[in-house]
Amino acid sequence: MSSTPLPGIGVRYDMTTRQNRRLSVVAHRDGNRTLNAYQKEDPDACALSVRLTAEESAALIDALMPAHHSPNLLSTTDLGLVAERIELSTLSYWNGRVLGDTRMRTETGASIVAVLRRAEAIPSPAPDFRLAGGDILIVIGTREGVEAAAAILGRE
Repeated sequence: MSSTPLPGIGVRYDMTTRQNRRLSVVAHRDGNRTLNAYQKEDPDACALSVRLTAEESAALIDALMPAHHSPNLLSTTDLGLVAERIELSTLSYWNGRVLGDTRMRTETGASIVAVLRRAEAIPSPAPDFRLAGGDILIVIGTREGVEAAAAILGRE
């Protein structure tokens, strides 16, 4: 599975099945999802595209992986929270600055709970943690808070 950030939209996740079928899911910032299946003969030609609401996506996830088998410890849908990966651009104003300077929690109510840097995960980064372009920040909060965090982090 690979992921591609889609600025202003969300993230696209791509995979190829064992039967060599290409699938993608676009995770939109508003919580909706678009599920795409591509033609076997032409993996660039979309055969099916279905836009799902957040509730429909959750129902599909439950059908594919029932909750009693879920490895997730936090059900963000039930609590009104979302968790999102936000990649910090090398052109970002925050590249090289410390996390505390973003005033993320104060300004948005959202929290940066981890930073993924290369093959390393840094849980609970402290305010003096220095951000770097290419970092992937795991942000949790309300949908509005996470969107505001993405806007702050996207500042150039």
